[in-house]
Formats: sequence, C-alpha cells, structure tokens
Amino acid sequence: MTSLFFLVFLFSSLLTPNVDASPIYIEALSKSLLFFHGQRSGPLPTDQQFSWRASSGLSDGSSANVDLVGGYYTEGDNVKHNFPMAFTTTMLSWSTLEYGEQMGLELQNARLYVGVGDPNADHKCWERPEDMDTPRTVYSVSPSNPGSDVAAETAAALAAASMVFREVDSQYSLLLLATAKNVMQFAIQYRGSYSDSISSVCPFYCSYSGYKDELMWGAAWLLKATDDSNYKNFIQSLGGGDQTDIFNWDNKYAGAYVLLSQLALVNSDNTFDQYKLEAESFICKILPNTPSSSTSYTPGGLMYNYNLPQSNLQHVTAITFLLTTYAKYMKATQHTFNCGNSVNIVPDNLISLSKQQVDYILGENQAKMSYMVGFGSSFPMRIHHRGSSIPSQPHFNCADGLQFLYSPNPNPNILTGAIVGGPDKNDESPDKRDDYIHSEPTTYINAPFVGLLAYFASGGSA
Repeated sequence: MTSLFFLVFLFSSLLTPNVDASPIYIEALSKSLLFFHGQRSGPLPTDQQFSWRASSGLSDGSSANVDLVGGYYTEGDNVKHNFPMAFTTTMLSWSTLEYGEQMGLELQNARLYVGVGDPNADHKCWERPEDMDTPRTVYSVSPSNPGSDVAAETAAALAAASMVFREVDSQYSLLLLATAKNVMQFAIQYRGSYSDSISSVCPFYCSYSGYKDELMWGAAWLLKATDDSNYKNFIQSLGGGDQTDIFNWDNKYAGAYVLLSQLALVNSDNTFDQYKLEAESFICKILPNTPSSSTSYTPGGLMYNYNLPQSNLQHVTAITFLLTTYAKYMKATQHTFNCGNSVNIVPDNLISLSKQQVDYILGENQAKMSYMVGFGSSFPMRIHHRGSSIPSQPHFNCADGLQFLYSPNPNPNILTGAIVGGPDKNDESPDKRDDYIHSEPTTYINAPFVGLLAYFASGGSA
C-alpha cells in the first residue's frame, strides 16, 4: 500500500518566488498543498492543520493480517485507491524534480496492496472517516491475480520518489529504488489488468486503457532513476503507443512520451526521437487551431473532455502540466516544432495556454468562480466530501449522514485547497454536493496543479 507521509510540508517555504511573480500563485500553491492534510488517514498529529479532522482507519489491513494504517483518502469518500493515489505520488514527485522542491513517499509492502475499503458499501453511506463503520476490505494483486497497471504505476511512483530523496536521505532513496525495481519486475512478469483480478474496483476505478501504458510509464521512470539500458530495451520492445489526446491516472502514454522526450531534447539521445515526435503529436492534438487538434474547449476557454466528463479538471491539470514541462525542455534546447502547418510552435505557445488554464481554475472565468476551495472571493461551498460536509460532532452513522449529502447548506468544514471536478461544457457549475461529477475533489486533480503553481509562482521561467 502506497502511503505519502511527507507531503511537501516545506514545498512552499522552500520555493523562491520571482519578484515579478503574482502573489496569487504563491497563495494558491500553499493552499493546494494544504488540501492533502485534509485527506490523511491513520493517526493524525496534534498539530493537524484541519481541526475538524481526527485519526481514522486505525485498523486498516487487519482483515488480511497486514498493517495498512495511514495513507490518504483519494477523493471525497473514505476509500484508499492505490492506483490513482500512486499516480498522485508520481506527479507530486515529478513536480518536485522539475521545479526544485522536496517531498516523499513511503511504501509498506508485503504483497502489493492496491486498496482499502469497500467502494460499493462506502458509496451507499455518507459518514466522516472518523466515524465509518463500512467494511475495510483489503484488495491485493498477486501472481495468480495480476495487476500490471497498478504495479507499474506504483513502480513509477517509487522510482520518482527515490530521485526526490537522493540528496536528502540516500539510504531511504536506495530502499525506494530497490522496491521500485521489484514491483516493476512483478508488473512485467505477471501480465494482466488489476480490474480483471479485482472486479469490485469497477466502475469506480476500472483500467480502461489496458496496462501497456503503465509498463511504458513505469519503465521510463526507472530508466530515469537508474540509467539502466535494460529499461530502455524494454520500452523499445513495447513498440509504439497510442496516438492520444488524454493524460490522467488511467492513461499514461502522453506522460511517458514527454518524460522520454527529455532524453531526446536535453540529453541529445536520438534513439528517443520517436517519443519526442509522439509528445509533439500529443501537444498538437491539445493546441487549438492546429490541423490535428482534437481537444474541445468551453466557451470560456477551458479544456473539456466530452468522452470523460467526470472530474474534468483532472484532465486539465494533468495535460497542462505536460505542456508546461515540455515547454521547459524546449526552452532549454531552443527547440521548436510545427503541427503540420506553417505555424511554428514555440515554448511560449504552450506556456500561454497553460497559464490560461491555471488562471481559469483560479477564478478568471465567466462565472468569476475559483474552483479551488478557500481561494478567491467566490469558490465551491458544497463540495462532495464526507468529512467536509458533516459536522464534527456528534457521531452520525451511515444512514444518518445522508441528510448532509442532500442538504442545501454550505459545508460546515472548509477543505482549503481542494480543487473540485469543475464546470460543465457551458462553463456552469451548480455547486451541488450530490453532483459528484463537478463537485468532488481528488488528490489526482491537485497533484499536477502543484507543479504548475510552483512554475508560475517562480515567475514562469524555465
């Protein structure tokens, strides 16, 4: 079970803002990190940032005789989903590696535990994590029940975190890297999708894109962490990937292309030119007004995925992170490209679009609504989040808590820094708690946004 026990406490304090940077990005960065405190499971310290949160899930793993206490609740429910949470960890670590800050990861691994909590039972209840009485079912993958997707994503998270810790705690870094190698070997040797092995994760966290993208992603991170040519050979053996216009916790191709393109651009290794071209093909699908553009935008200019509208901002923050990061590589090498027309794409084209998306999320939109809780003068007040929506006292059980799910009143507890799913295709957001598609915050929306905010808080320089 992957658990983040060092969630960038010093990230914002270590950041050195550019004197010309707008203070809004510095404030938003601090709050985006604060959100993770509200998602913690297990025993909480006395200086816990949110006074309405307390220790929870203190017997997690006991049903399988393992200690899975701790970690983070992935969304607004009380389930710890390791697949999207590992992606969260990878993106936080990538943010650190690109933008210079420190964060960490801790893995407790007997078998590869991929989740705690019964999503079906949990979704029928509305109760605080401190009060939950739903089954804390433990799910795992094994050689007989493989999960190459979740295993390779976990390997990516461990490998990325090992680089974050390399200069901070070398022994811990080596432990993370050794575990990453073992988990990746499991992913390669025992092929299969975890949603085929654990049917109950569907429809909540099915792996719809298969597992080849995670194998490429995990191997790319291990290649970056080790420079071991075996991972290079393995990546090449996978062949080409999808021509994609998406990047999220389930589909990693675009992320792998951008990560590998650094080797082609910055390291001048032409054996990785294929991935540079794949990354640029992806970007051409994202940019508006290119011959291959396949990305829709709302009237107000927000990227919008009609095929996957749930928590649309998860796509926006993840894709925008890739744009900004690729622009950084381009600037470092004075690289440009075109999208099949006469228009030359320069780094500022990507940075400009990224900034537009970030600013939209922070309130520069038609509704003048910030989609980060606690930021700006107008933000979501009725987010789909159990702990935020239910009063801390007294105890409310599974059924009693449903009154707060459907209440029109604002949440009594403010989950500062949480970014919700975002507006619909018409830039409208009803701010209704039971509208989870638009009102639920997730760790994997916030994680890429941390890197974006760090970039713009430091003046947006490469």
